[in-house]
Amino acid sequence: MINKIGKRAFAIVFSVSVLGLGACSSAPDQEDIQRVPNKSAQALYEDAKQTLDSGLYARAIELLSAIDSRYPFGPLSKQVQMDLVFAHYQAGNTEQALATIDRFIRLNPNHKDLDYMYYMRGLVNIKADENAFQEYFGVDRADRDANRTRVAFTDLSTLLKRFPNSAYAPEAKKRLVWLLNKMARYELKVAEYYYEREAYLAAANRGKYVVEHYSQSSYLDQALEIMEKSYNKLGLPELSEHAKATREANKR
Repeated sequence: MINKIGKRAFAIVFSVSVLGLGACSSAPDQEDIQRVPNKSAQALYEDAKQTLDSGLYARAIELLSAIDSRYPFGPLSKQVQMDLVFAHYQAGNTEQALATIDRFIRLNPNHKDLDYMYYMRGLVNIKADENAFQEYFGVDRADRDANRTRVAFTDLSTLLKRFPNSAYAPEAKKRLVWLLNKMARYELKVAEYYYEREAYLAAANRGKYVVEHYSQSSYLDQALEIMEKSYNKLGLPELSEHAKATREANKR
């Protein structure tokens, strides 16, 4: 089923689906799993595939969790765990998805589909960092802590480093560009916050951080501008002029 999962993963665009997060569900408890019919692993997996393909993620999670619990060493165990990751991701159960991914990576360090798990880890951390309703309605969330974004960036960077020829590499590269801009924007928002409160040294340092770490982002010019203004306020004309000159050179 990995091919179907891969297609779904590629189809996920940068903006998170409001309906997808709105349908958030919790992981099944032991009673839910016990209520799953007593069938063979293959029969349960066929049921799980049908529910997964129908978008019934909560039910798919129950069925897949039952297989994972009852047949932990069966021939379907690895595929079941990969499907569980996708189902939890679609249901908005980010913590459960991450736990399943981390367990899979820890126990299967040489699995042929490890690239998929790193790719999904990046996607899950992206989803965990976002508030779909606020972003959907145009509310700027750049002021939020960017820790999850950094983790997602690390996940996808690891994918590209370890599996440069992965089928997921092209999409991972696109998302890395987006994540880079998001991290730069966060730092810039903090710099602006400090500048507005006349904490000019802190503002300059944040701008400098963007220049040093996110020079490939779309926010380089704005970072240099806030450095220029902050150094001017601090009475450091040489540093201010240097930032200004760098801005002008970049525009040529």
